[in-house]
Amino acid sequence: MANNYETRMIRVLDYIHDNPAGDLSLDAMADVAALSRFHFHRVFHALMGETASQAVRRMRMYRAAVALVQTKAPLAKIARAVGYPNLASFTRSFADSYGVPPATFRAKGELRPLLPLFRTGEPLMYDVEIRQEPTRRLAAMPHRGAYTDIGRAFEKGGAVLAARKLLGACGGMVGVYYDDPSAVAVADLSSHAGFEIASGAIEDPLEEVHLPNGRHAVLRFKGPYSGLPAAYDQLYRNWLPQSGETPADSPVFEVYLNTPMDTAPEELLTDICLPLA
Repeated sequence: MANNYETRMIRVLDYIHDNPAGDLSLDAMADVAALSRFHFHRVFHALMGETASQAVRRMRMYRAAVALVQTKAPLAKIARAVGYPNLASFTRSFADSYGVPPATFRAKGELRPLLPLFRTGEPLMYDVEIRQEPTRRLAAMPHRGAYTDIGRAFEKGGAVLAARKLLGACGGMVGVYYDDPSAVAVADLSSHAGFEIASGAIEDPLEEVHLPNGRHAVLRFKGPYSGLPAAYDQLYRNWLPQSGETPADSPVFEVYLNTPMDTAPEELLTDICLPLA
């Protein structure tokens, strides 16, 4: 019997196949899956083994390949039918996928089957528990770019809070991550390096961020931060589809229970918190 997430992915795949020239933006596909835009990208990539954007291009190119071999339609018409109003961009994308330009592919008259990509799940390596998390108010420094560079934002945020004599009033450090690194260009990744603070004014360059209370799936990861992507993969690919749970429309965040300033990398503890509907 298909689980809830299989059903969601099937809806998305049907939507892509049925609308090759339609709105196949990540937000549109998230709506079809009835998943929060904060989590759809990660769920799709974890279950399907490719990003949603890669799946869209693969299916569009296959539809184009069929049309090239089985019809005499002009290249520009085929390009438009699979969502490429610009013939040059269609030609580049097709050549990237099939190794030859569309005209050459048509002349060869070959057609390859469309093979789906699926991830085989390995056993869950990390414990996940569902627990109530409190409301969190953060004094946060915005960060744009690679998540691995968010330490710079934490350092700057800490310096600002220290200069304002507010660091002593702060609780733990929290990283809030709004995008899936596998689906969004590195330069466009958006996050916040936050410090929990109960009260007091939060002024530029800091921003006030609120994380709602409620049920969260929490995966506790022990080890260097470089291992966190594997933990996310386990959470979204192995735990979530079997859990019967649905992510809430709120971003995933990390709570850092200690810091590299006084802790060996292998002893670092990080709670990855996935809000649940």
